[in-house]
Amino acid sequence: MTADQVSGLFSAGEGFMEGTIAAALVVLWVLALGLHLAQPYMARTTGKFTLRLGADLWWIIYVALRDIFLVQVFLGSFIFLYPDVVKAKELPITGGLAAVCAFAALLIKLMTKGDGDLRGMRIQTLLIGLGAVLYVGPYFLGTQMTLLAGKLTDQYMPLLVTSKNPDVALPLSYLSAALIGILGIAAVVYNLRQTVVRRPKAV
Repeated sequence: MTADQVSGLFSAGEGFMEGTIAAALVVLWVLALGLHLAQPYMARTTGKFTLRLGADLWWIIYVALRDIFLVQVFLGSFIFLYPDVVKAKELPITGGLAAVCAFAALLIKLMTKGDGDLRGMRIQTLLIGLGAVLYVGPYFLGTQMTLLAGKLTDQYMPLLVTSKNPDVALPLSYLSAALIGILGIAAVVYNLRQTVVRRPKAV
């Protein structure tokens, strides 16, 4: 194989992976939102078990799946933080902002008491719902609708696609990266403060 063929093969593989991630994120967003909305049902179901072990396993599996899907959403959304990918691929234009919502929900999980904090759970659900709308909406109304021919789709739907509207997509990518960086710094500071060993007061 020549150098050009090798380069073309890697480019095709990269494009396939990025397209697969963009499509998979739709399912992951829906699953993450659905599992968070199902929290009251899952909590009530634990009371139907006759054995404490069964209830504990049910709750542990639910919490693990719920949080793992949210982490996968955030990790998959990293493609929106690369300007070259955003400019070259047909991606939802607000996908980066959706990633910020996912990371903010993870940060709230870190800084609150988990499911025992009702206010924190409500904020998490609202953030995940907003993130799902910011991703799934432009994906179907922009990325998928641009495959259709028509005056509406040719003029307005491309505004929701990153590669067709780079003047908006690139600033949103930089803004999303900056917001995630700020939230990341907040997470690091919180963890450092939690690990500080306080000296006991002298009696």
